[in-house]
Amino acid sequence: MKEVKIESKLYIFDSLKETPENIQSLMQEAIKARENAYAPYSNFHVGAAILLDNGEIVSGSNQENASYPSGLCAERTAIFYAGAKFPKAKIIKMAITAASKNQKTSEPIPPCGACRQSIAEYETKQNQPVEIYFMGEIGKVMKSNSLANLLPFGFDSSNL
Repeated sequence: MKEVKIESKLYIFDSLKETPENIQSLMQEAIKARENAYAPYSNFHVGAAILLDNGEIVSGSNQENASYPSGLCAERTAIFYAGAKFPKAKIIKMAITAASKNQKTSEPIPPCGACRQSIAEYETKQNQPVEIYFMGEIGKVMKSNSLANLLPFGFDSSNL
């Protein structure tokens, strides 16, 4: 047997104000999207904003459904819209923010597993990493230079 050690490098900003101005602006778009979330069941509102290489910003919010598997997370709402609307554009950066109606979310909230897999697909498709920033409602902001830091054993087309 052989042991394998996997490491990820993430960066932590103490607040949104510490991030570069372009990230503050992108996160503000994610916050606006979060306010449009439809989350009557979980009361957990998520917003995502994506910067494309053509300068466009695409955003999305989570959309729940009484039939739970029929809803869609904010990240996938945004990324699928970007892929449909701008199929040749590359995703440069993504900002994600989450807030609960039940309590203050002060810790960074990363994308769920399904969203990680969807972002990984776009990194593979464009052969370029996506810079990801994520936060709760308040507090610290985490940055990953690539989705691969959040999903080290990703599944992609090379596995097929």
